[in-house]
Amino acid sequence: MAALSLVENAAVGVLRRAVELDGNGRYQESLVCYQEGIELLLQVLRGTKEDGKKAHYRQKLSSYMDRAEEIKQHVVKEKEEGKYHKQIKILENATGYSYENLFKPYVDETLTEVWVEDPYIRYVHQLYNFLRFCEMLVKGPSKVRKINLLTSMDEENGKAQQTSGLQEIKSSLQDYGVMLEVTFSSSIHDREIRFNNGWMIKIGRGLDYFKKPQVREAKHEKI
Repeated sequence: MAALSLVENAAVGVLRRAVELDGNGRYQESLVCYQEGIELLLQVLRGTKEDGKKAHYRQKLSSYMDRAEEIKQHVVKEKEEGKYHKQIKILENATGYSYENLFKPYVDETLTEVWVEDPYIRYVHQLYNFLRFCEMLVKGPSKVRKINLLTSMDEENGKAQQTSGLQEIKSSLQDYGVMLEVTFSSSIHDREIRFNNGWMIKIGRGLDYFKKPQVREAKHEKI
């Protein structure tokens, strides 16, 4: 019963957030919360024995599911009409723009395949950024099964490092049942990310919008 109570509290919190986002016109984000909250509330319903409580949960679920479907249809229509457009500017030294914060509204349970076009997935920090992006996709609630990367080959000294780094990421994703397909192009310039649930993100600096870590020289002092 304690575990069921925890799930119920989680459902209440997520659905309250969904209603709040809905009221503020942030429909895509509210849809994600509605879907997550509905799934949690379904778990509570399945674990409840009392008929009175079951009827209460069914009524709540019906209401939330109807609203989620209305929002889903609205978002689909907006995307089809090309009206759903959002621009985010990341200023120098700004914080709070993790991949989770930026992409979570578009990563839902209907997402199964992703295409990333970025010419600069080469150096260690760029490979690490791509790995973090893949980890964000795998965490859910999406059911991503394939990630396609189109990038350019590092023809200089870092070619071996790039190849081995991408192979490591590919092997790691395989453990989660996700296929990574890498294609190289010498003429790629644009940076964009496409999701097969209908979203396309144009990202000026690609995934490499974090500051490159500074490597400091070690100072040796006499003890």
